[in-house]
Amino acid sequence: MSIDWEKEVAHRSDELINDLTELVSIDSQRDIEHKTSEYPLGVGPAEALQTFLNFANRDGLKTKNVDNLAGRIEFGDGDEMIGILAHVDVVPGGPGWNTDSFTPVIKDGNLYARGAADDKGPALASYYALKIIKELKLPTTKKAHLILGTDEESEWVGMNHYMEKETMPETGFSPDGEFPAINGEKGIVSFILDFPKPSVGLVTKFNAGIRPNMVPQIASAELNLEFGDIDEIKSAFSKFINEFTDIKGKISVDDSIANIEITGKGAHAMEPFNGINAATYLATFLNKLDLNDSQKLYFSFIANSLHLDFAGAKLGIQNTDDVMGSLTMTPDIFTFDDTKSTILLNIRYPKGDTGETLTEKINSALPDGVSASIDGHNQLPHFVDANDPLIKALVGAYFDHTGDDTKPFTVGGGTYGRILKHGVAFGAMYPGDENVMHQPNEYINIDKLLKATAIYADAIYRLIK
Repeated sequence: MSIDWEKEVAHRSDELINDLTELVSIDSQRDIEHKTSEYPLGVGPAEALQTFLNFANRDGLKTKNVDNLAGRIEFGDGDEMIGILAHVDVVPGGPGWNTDSFTPVIKDGNLYARGAADDKGPALASYYALKIIKELKLPTTKKAHLILGTDEESEWVGMNHYMEKETMPETGFSPDGEFPAINGEKGIVSFILDFPKPSVGLVTKFNAGIRPNMVPQIASAELNLEFGDIDEIKSAFSKFINEFTDIKGKISVDDSIANIEITGKGAHAMEPFNGINAATYLATFLNKLDLNDSQKLYFSFIANSLHLDFAGAKLGIQNTDDVMGSLTMTPDIFTFDDTKSTILLNIRYPKGDTGETLTEKINSALPDGVSASIDGHNQLPHFVDANDPLIKALVGAYFDHTGDDTKPFTVGGGTYGRILKHGVAFGAMYPGDENVMHQPNEYINIDKLLKATAIYADAIYRLIK
């Protein structure tokens, strides 16, 4: 039986966009400051989860909410399960938007909102794929479980909780990457670099970064002018800003305090070279000023060992694998005040390294008095051979709808696909698309989303029929 998947999607396109508009209107970023026993990650992630499950309840599919941390939508018959793992949480809206990040706007065929591309749009496309298969009453021999997490952008608390309480499939995909398929994901680990407590001097505060997986777009510093001449600082800052066309800066003075801010460009930590790290630029400027030894230690390290070094060469961690590519490094969170001075590094590493080997290498490259330790959990590299039947089925569906014979590839991002023994990331970005995940003015192209829905429906049915 031949099925016109794209025609079936077109019949439901208005409903899909209406559901997506409702879903992206929810600010579902992690909010543990306001957590309760009922909402362990805050209200937003739980609200987005239940809203999504309500779509499935409306359409007659079986659902389960697992303690407001994860959820499941079930379809199909049989003992074997195929997993489709997506997430409803988002990174913060952040600065630089032309519109409110949680007020969806459709313009020029694109839907703009935080989470439109990462990952609410692709997640909903996967759901509509199941909905279409159900409504067409197609026979199946396997079950499909669409499993929704609420903390993918942080510590995967939701999906880890799901695995403790429920049975996780061994095979499947995550609609949280790119077509035709991502069959390899680098390891992901963050390090906290602890510097000695700084003594009183010119710089009283230095801050940048909001998440460990986002290149900081804005960095700010507070200077005590009892330790510096404001005219000299203004002159030096003006020359510095004029030297670099990719950054913007401003300086203001209030009595004996000067406030400096630099704006760069945010980016996903897996591709730090696509961003402009405002923090390392500002630190490079501050390093040119008259700092005491304890402050010089911090800012000179950033300027000389981290600035524009995306491969970690200056820390001795540069590594390239023939299959998975090169290690990338980005310093994403900076805290400097009279109580502590720290830097958080986010590293995406290929096969050949572990958290332990990286810890040893980094510590051996640090100045005296500075130490590095792993922050949070370390995700090991994940790889599935391109000849695996799963990948052949997914890529086959993609090719049949696009005619594009691009091969599966490896990325530095981390998706739920690595949870599954035979798991990959599959769409919904297309080759050559602008990567707007974690950036201001995030959007998803509506026509491409509808095409992805058809691809998902075709691919899922190939796996469960």
